[in-house]
Amino acid sequence: MKSKLLQNNMMQKIISIDAMGGDKAPKSVFGGMNQFLKQNRNMDIHFRVFGDEHQMMQWAKKYPRVLKHATFIHAPEKIKGTDKVAEVLRTSQKTSMYMAIDDVRAGNSSAIVSAGNTGVLMALSKMLLKTLSGISRPAITSMVPAGGGDKRAVMLDLGANLDCDEKTLFDFALMGNVYAHTVGKMPRPRLGLLNIGEEETKGNETLQKLNKLLNEHKDELPYEYIGFVEGNDISAGHVQVVVTDGWTGNIVLKTIEGTAKLIKRVLIDTFKKSIIAIMVSFLLVHVFKRIKNKMDPRSYAGAIFLGLRGYSVKTHGNSDALAFCNAIKYASDLTSADFNKHIAEDVLKLAHIREKL
Repeated sequence: MKSKLLQNNMMQKIISIDAMGGDKAPKSVFGGMNQFLKQNRNMDIHFRVFGDEHQMMQWAKKYPRVLKHATFIHAPEKIKGTDKVAEVLRTSQKTSMYMAIDDVRAGNSSAIVSAGNTGVLMALSKMLLKTLSGISRPAITSMVPAGGGDKRAVMLDLGANLDCDEKTLFDFALMGNVYAHTVGKMPRPRLGLLNIGEEETKGNETLQKLNKLLNEHKDELPYEYIGFVEGNDISAGHVQVVVTDGWTGNIVLKTIEGTAKLIKRVLIDTFKKSIIAIMVSFLLVHVFKRIKNKMDPRSYAGAIFLGLRGYSVKTHGNSDALAFCNAIKYASDLTSADFNKHIAEDVLKLAHIREKL
């Protein structure tokens, strides 16, 4: 049941913010909210911000736009990046992260955004928001660079589930497709299972069993199943939804981010060593800008915990204002797309296939 607050603000987006999570909080948090509001002047949005009242008001004075669109709720404690999940779950009720997530559970806001401790955020989100009916486990997903232009690929899981059985991966495919369709605007995305080769004989028993089932039901799936894919298929743009376990997905994501930083360092070193290259660089400034926008990890900094009864968005612990702004955009897009409604619909449609696993 929706709270009275959401019932009275059906046209207004209300997003809960953990102001104290992350290495650069609350500076990056307030800067991110301000950037989002500047970029979306016509959007009717309100932030419910949780954190140390004194610090929040200091930053709010520097950002009048945020002050106008936010309610500030005092949280006397915060989750630290070094906190262990098992140690803080029972004692986290007064932290900014817990209170922000609980705000979604209570129906006061539709999504929560945090740059705080990933493990604790995942555990608290799962504990408070609960898993959607028909979904075995929630997954972390994000958009990563893929192919030319502004193309992106949806990839999941990125670290929430290290070991996955066939049903879990089937659910990831379902959720990844809905995310690609509703948020990524991909009508019938090409979906593949990440493997060490494209041949049907490659991979472990779990992947082979799921691949066989999906191939047998290709015509009934809401996505275009293309079978096994390899890591280079992501950068080539051959696949739009990449399904894998959290162990592999996290390594792939960190490799992509590391590659982006490597390209930047190589370009800088190259131009420093050549006067001609420096002169040419001024002619290629627009090209470099496109490369930067494509590869900059801040442009896809928001990772979403899919499969919960509420939207929980995580951004990097070292996120700056731009990264936090993009994480808020993810939360806003999920709310606009009514994502969980589409998940429920596909769970029913595909139940007869899933039960064969």
